[in-house]
Amino acid sequence: MTLPASGKLPTSPALSAPIHRLKRNARLLSRREDIPLHAALDRVATAEGFEAWSLLVARAEAASPAARLYARLTPGDLVLIGARPGQGKTLLGLALAAEAMKSGHRSVFFTLEYTAREIADRLRAIGAEAVFSSDLFQHDSSDAIHADHIAAALATAPPGTLAVIDYLQLLDQKRQNPDLMTQVRTLRAFAREQGLILVFLSQIDRSYDPAAKPLPDLGDIRLPNPLDLALFDKACFLNQGEIRIQTLR
Repeated sequence: MTLPASGKLPTSPALSAPIHRLKRNARLLSRREDIPLHAALDRVATAEGFEAWSLLVARAEAASPAARLYARLTPGDLVLIGARPGQGKTLLGLALAAEAMKSGHRSVFFTLEYTAREIADRLRAIGAEAVFSSDLFQHDSSDAIHADHIAAALATAPPGTLAVIDYLQLLDQKRQNPDLMTQVRTLRAFAREQGLILVFLSQIDRSYDPAAKPLPDLGDIRLPNPLDLALFDKACFLNQGEIRIQTLR
């Protein structure tokens, strides 16, 4: 899918409720009527005017790159967004925060890179400037960002909260912090226990050659320290306006 040249997100398709709520309704229907989940999903889709759940999701995904990715996320997910500098990973992370808020969830943006003013500027660039002043949005630019700090900040966050961590490779840049593998494992367990979605922005190794392949992949993630990428559930890669989403688990 091509990212919009304007940087603004198209309006999401008109559904009676966000995707995650429709999924919940389907699960309840499945249990109540003792039918397979896929059948319940199709019945929910029919009520929304679609012949099948897959068509409903395809319509939602087509709305925007952020809507496309958010439609695939579930509470407890760890998500990796990888791109070279200037390819839009920060904008996509903030757009995901906006998508979560459209669904009534909280969003938190943890960053060691951007000031409050710079965050507001980037939200303005995607047409989501209202996010910055919303009660559902919080940003944290502390220089103490690491797994324990993130877990403490999200300790009372309700299920469905989406947090963006900018960025993965900075978590263990200070020697007093635990190693990167330990931190990601800690955050994975925490996300599952709390029902949160954690999105990690990631650098791509300088050896990645876009002339050799249009989009980077897991093998191109810059890892100055060891990390098992199987800890992540979803991955998303960007380059030159194109996006690829992968389910890893």
